[in-house]
Amino acid sequence: MRDKLRKWMWLFLLVLLALQVYAVRELLAAFAIFILGFAAIALCVGSLYLMHKSWEAGVSWAVRSKHPIFLAARRSVGALEDLARRPFRPDSEPAS
Repeated sequence: MRDKLRKWMWLFLLVLLALQVYAVRELLAAFAIFILGFAAIALCVGSLYLMHKSWEAGVSWAVRSKHPIFLAARRSVGALEDLARRPFRPDSEPAS
């Protein structure tokens, strides 16, 4: 009788240990999934930041440039801004 109890006790402890190892494995897998998720988010944010900085550098280069195309574009944007400030109807007030 005593040997049967000891056998069941060891079996119960082995099952308990196996459940603990399984839980640890599951926790490590969940941690790995979270790491991959946060890495993907960081990659997206980093790429957006890099695109923004490259766009900013390109625009500042275009503003400093004396190329005739950029000069014509600046003049046309200025003319469109002046046109937008003019009143649409003669009796309306101009935008400030």
